[in-house]
Amino acid sequence: MDPALENPLASFEDQQYDSVSALFANESDHMPCPLSFKSSDLRCFIRRHAVSQIFNAQLCYGLDPFVVYLSVNYIDRFLSKQEILEKKPWIARILVVATLSLAAKMSNCNIANSLSDLQRENGFEFDAHSTQRMEAVILAALGWRMRSITPFSFLNYFLSLFEIDDSSLIVALKQRASNIILDSQRDLKFLEYKPSTIAASALLCATRDLNPLKFSSFKDEISSCQYINQERWLDCLRAMEEMLANGYESTLHASPSCPLTPISVLDLQHTRSVTENN
Repeated sequence: MDPALENPLASFEDQQYDSVSALFANESDHMPCPLSFKSSDLRCFIRRHAVSQIFNAQLCYGLDPFVVYLSVNYIDRFLSKQEILEKKPWIARILVVATLSLAAKMSNCNIANSLSDLQRENGFEFDAHSTQRMEAVILAALGWRMRSITPFSFLNYFLSLFEIDDSSLIVALKQRASNIILDSQRDLKFLEYKPSTIAASALLCATRDLNPLKFSSFKDEISSCQYINQERWLDCLRAMEEMLANGYESTLHASPSCPLTPISVLDLQHTRSVTENN
């Protein structure tokens, strides 16, 4: 994986203050519009199918979790800019293939065999030309902004605010927070929070799990961060704690699948672009 995707401040201590400010200032450019997703909306139907397939693919084929995260991020951003006019599950299927392909390219991962197996085992298969056409549609909709600023981009920054002498604890906190971030993608409510807010919340939840005695002091450190909106962050933290308490299974209930498949990506004429909301 390109280190910049996980942490644009790869050597945080050596970076200029302006780099930190720029990261926070630009994070909203890589967010979907949460208002685009309503429970009765076709976009929600498509997302539910797509996210279910992606997470199942991760379990079956051991896909890199960062490829999975980027793929879902692309889907959310793409769908928030599109008005889906017909309820065709093949749209979700080709979105899965195209976004996983794009995310793998950005992460320098080769998942060609996994994508072939995924399509074959699920009873659908898109030729290379159709997949490339869909990739082009996604790239255009996202304005070629594929190097997404994600919650992972902020983990090292927030960890640098904490006084931790034990390097193994830093590694454990980062790993636990990363897992929480990945799981939060399954729930639509987290689309409304900035990546930095999700990262800060995930680290606090990880701290509660791994070193509860540090929870209060770490919470105070994040609370004093000039980049954090206190109200939004505390709201996100409560939602994340609730997610962890309730588990994640309920967020991935997919609707029954339909055997419809596209003749080609030209069927995307049934979608219409809408004004960018970000």
